Amino acid sequence: MEDGIHRASSAVWPYPRLVAHRCGGTLAPENTLAGFDACVQYGYRMVEFDAKLSADNQLFLLHDDTLERTTNGHGAAADHKWQELAALDAGAWLGPQFAGTRLPTLAEAAERCARDGIAANIEIKPCPGRDEITGTLVASGAQKLWQEQTPPLLSSFSYEALAAARDAAPSLRRGMLFEEVPADWLRIVRELDCVSLHASHRYLSEPLVAEIRAAGLRVLAYTVNDPARAQELAQWGVDMICTDRIDTLHHDMLSAPANPV
Repeated sequence: MEDGIHRASSAVWPYPRLVAHRCGGTLAPENTLAGFDACVQYGYRMVEFDAKLSADNQLFLLHDDTLERTTNGHGAAADHKWQELAALDAGAWLGPQFAGTRLPTLAEAAERCARDGIAANIEIKPCPGRDEITGTLVASGAQKLWQEQTPPLLSSFSYEALAAARDAAPSLRRGMLFEEVPADWLRIVRELDCVSLHASHRYLSEPLVAEIRAAGLRVLAYTVNDPARAQELAQWGVDMICTDRIDTLHHDMLSAPANPV
């Protein structure tokens, strides 16, 4: 175990056990400020959201590479300047009550985190071919925007994006995202100096969680919508559970964070 990883992950862990997926889970249009309202309503103290770049390098929240699923826009997000993206309706797809909801900037998300006392897991979600610049700008932007509150946890499925984030803002905590944890997970997280490993709960087992934590890492499991499964994962030692169902996984249903790694 490299000393750098052990020191970072053994430090005080400031994040709660439950995390709202894409800001508000299924209760609000994903990756919008409306999700923060849902989190406040249900007592959640942490959100996860996706950050990417517009054509003119504005940092904003969106999951997909294209606009059709969650906005009234069309085509690749990376082909649009922020002025165009800012005018889109990002809420009507979920219901008329959300019509007119806009795509937020990373700065707006930071403001809501500060106002509501909510921590953030920022998933760096680069559009195709933009891994390095997205990692660099998201990390440097997050470092500036979250100066007066709990620093965000950065994560990504992209090795290149997370490496760029490490170089741009080495003091921010990082977690490598996998669906199924690969055999060489330890090499990857060591190279990126990660403090956590994030994986689909469907591929986690109690022995694997124990192995990851024994290596000095925290574990985040996604996307868990069944309370019994959340309890089981917590008993295994999973540190954070990301959910769409902030209405059925009550914010205080789990015990205090697992023992320091």
